[in-house]
Amino acid sequence: MRVFQIEGGWSFDHLTLAERPVPAPQAGEVLIRMHAASLNARDLIVPLRGYGRATGELPLIPVSDGVGTVIGIGGRVTRVKVGDRVCPTYFQGWISGEPSAERFATALGGPLDGVMADCVCLPEEGIVRIPDYLTHEEAATLPCAAVTAWSAISIHAATKPGDHVLIQGTGGVALFALAFAKLHGAHVTVISSSDAKLEQVRALGADATINYQAVPEWSRPARDIAADRGGFDTIIELGGEATLAQSIKCIRTGGTIALIGVLSGLAPTLPLGAIVTRQVRLQGVTVGHRDGFEAMLRAMTKHQTRPVIGKIFTFEDLKAALEETAKPSMIGKTVIRFESHDR
Repeated sequence: MRVFQIEGGWSFDHLTLAERPVPAPQAGEVLIRMHAASLNARDLIVPLRGYGRATGELPLIPVSDGVGTVIGIGGRVTRVKVGDRVCPTYFQGWISGEPSAERFATALGGPLDGVMADCVCLPEEGIVRIPDYLTHEEAATLPCAAVTAWSAISIHAATKPGDHVLIQGTGGVALFALAFAKLHGAHVTVISSSDAKLEQVRALGADATINYQAVPEWSRPARDIAADRGGFDTIIELGGEATLAQSIKCIRTGGTIALIGVLSGLAPTLPLGAIVTRQVRLQGVTVGHRDGFEAMLRAMTKHQTRPVIGKIFTFEDLKAALEETAKPSMIGKTVIRFESHDR
């Protein structure tokens, strides 16, 4: 079978199209024929071994997110059957409960082999069934970006109707956070440096927008938008160093800042007094567990929520797809389609 793997060294030059034998499922395992994959910012870091030893060992099959059909099962498999369409979970070993170092060590695409292979063999506990209404391309976007947004909006922030939510940017996690916040009945503000992208997110349901390039001190107009709540109930913090201090300025007393991205740097200067005296909650979010994934799918099915798709590439064009992920030309998830006849 075809695989992309990082071999011989940690760099994009060592990301190679190769072949491996099709694996055979053992007891408790399922064999999945992959239809599509989608890319995340993490997939730009793994080939450079940006996570150190936690990235895994070579050769390594990259990319965590994808969808496929079960074509074989080992003994004692009860969760799925041959013919079921499934997504692998990002953390294969995090089924429910609290995170732990052991559970975080089970991420696909590093340290475990990922989904850039015609077939993958995984424990049945590490997959979820996908609703029929989603296309392969849509379903492939869910395991990392969607579950991260769901964990932030629904689990950690426990978003309620009437809450004010601010979302930074228009990337994959941001667009899912917008969809899920609206699903929960929240008023949503999105900030971006692109007027064109802000126009698109308004069409997707954003109630208010701010161009932070035009208004560098964006926390001032943001406070006005959420004045009736005393600030935002939840902020989806994706910027990091350049944005966190402003997020703290416009979060309400007792509000939650979901720390997900560090796009502008890792070392912010924080107004600690404001965090303490206003009891602001800084909540790191790293994807989520399988129970959360399945709860998200139930909510998506009820509301027929559809992911936003950006550019679609072929299996052989993984490197071009990674370039698009690094500098997206449009909003929506970058997707890799494994076979031209797949829906």
